[in-house]
Amino acid sequence: MGSLPRGRHGLSREFIAADQKRRVIAATAELLDERGLEGATVAAISGRAGVSKSDFYVHFSNKDSCFAAAYDEAVAQVRGEVRAAVVGGGWAESVCAGLEALLAGMASRPAQANLLLVEGLRAGPVVGARFQFAVDRFRRYLRDGAPLPPQPAVPAVATDEAIVGGIASLLSRWVLAGEAERLDRFFPEIAEFALAPYVGVADARRIISAG
Repeated sequence: MGSLPRGRHGLSREFIAADQKRRVIAATAELLDERGLEGATVAAISGRAGVSKSDFYVHFSNKDSCFAAAYDEAVAQVRGEVRAAVVGGGWAESVCAGLEALLAGMASRPAQANLLLVEGLRAGPVVGARFQFAVDRFRRYLRDGAPLPPQPAVPAVATDEAIVGGIASLLSRWVLAGEAERLDRFFPEIAEFALAPYVGVADARRIISAG
């Protein structure tokens, strides 16, 4: 993890503060992945980030607020990648493109995947509420432009929520199993899970294979 040069460097206080905060957030994700919630102490995070404990408390009131900030940043990065991927194309193509971006991003940043899907959720209700908010936002992406399910009696909102929650649960299980760096390999299974309730299994497989 890069750190600022010692001594006179001509950097503004604002730049230094932003860099310190960035390094603390990155260190938090790394330590949660390596040591779990209990091992990611303020002292450990500060040491990994290369900042003093007093500087840590300049940016965060406690460990929980640091965890929440790290979680928010991870969600924002993933959401940005997904939104960029789904520009253009039909509904099914956009869903597949978004899922590919989601899985590729997490596979390239396994510590972040662990933060989002495993260790972060153990940090208490503050992060748990953020997880639920993120699920709700992704549910809206899935719903926008989707066809009616083959069984109209199933409430569409419940269908969307069940699909997004189910994807999160599957990804969490695979991360726990040590598969974080290979999440992109599960795209066919995840895409079929997302598409089938709306277009049926046969069409879902056809769309995935054509992509």
